[in-house]
Amino acid sequence: MSSGILLIDCPDRRGIVASIAQFLYEHGANILHADQHQDNEAGRFFMRIEWALEGFDLGEKSFVEQFEPIAKSFQMEWRLELSATRPKIAIFVSRDQHCLVDLLYRTQIDELKGDVALIISNHANAKAVAAFHGIPFHEIPITSATKLEAEKREIELLEAAGVDLIILARYMQILSPQIVERYPRRIINVHHSFLPAFTGARPYHAAFARGVKLIGATSHYVTNDLDEGPIIEQDVTRISHRDQLQDLIQKGRDLERVVLSRAVRWHLTHRILFYGNKTVIFD
Repeated sequence: MSSGILLIDCPDRRGIVASIAQFLYEHGANILHADQHQDNEAGRFFMRIEWALEGFDLGEKSFVEQFEPIAKSFQMEWRLELSATRPKIAIFVSRDQHCLVDLLYRTQIDELKGDVALIISNHANAKAVAAFHGIPFHEIPITSATKLEAEKREIELLEAAGVDLIILARYMQILSPQIVERYPRRIINVHHSFLPAFTGARPYHAAFARGVKLIGATSHYVTNDLDEGPIIEQDVTRISHRDQLQDLIQKGRDLERVVLSRAVRWHLTHRILFYGNKTVIFD
């Protein structure tokens, strides 16, 4: 069923929900889902409301025109999304393929409502997986001397494919501002939750040596501040003295797959609002 989705962020005050519900009712909307959140400390109101487009008498352009007076009266920051729109996705990956394979499978069975337009990697490891799924694969090696030119090529590929969302599926490179600033709040990353305690290329080795009892994974939006972007999802699992290094790595990979796929699914179904450096994730 095709639906419209309205996301709202505004100062909290009386009458917001009633005004939105009345507007939708007057135009024949059948509301499917509605969720809201108040941040009392910040004095902000957040809302996600979804309705069936069948029988709704406003198109996208006319909706924007007619809803604007209500939005202005409540000082809303808002956006309208359509569930039928399928964003184009680019996946960046390095050597590890566990997140990539998981995302491709979930896309294939339509659990993730988007289309993978291309895969970009600084290694050739994922070429066979991309070919199996019939997705264009671009190997672009990166060194400190070639980074800017390599990213220029990546930008050309992203723009040619009309990409809406970039997923860093264990891509072991730091994106420069020339990419990050072109796709604000449209780049999702995943990493182990040991940061900043266990940084570097071998965090599980460091965590194993330390004897940790808990490991986790975090998915977040990418900003120019390394690993400091708004967090979308996190999860953890217990570790005991019986777990060896390979057990930590295996459990960590499982967490990374699940946490990244949840974050991507919530982004694609328009369930995320931002304020400050935080996110509101609607049910």
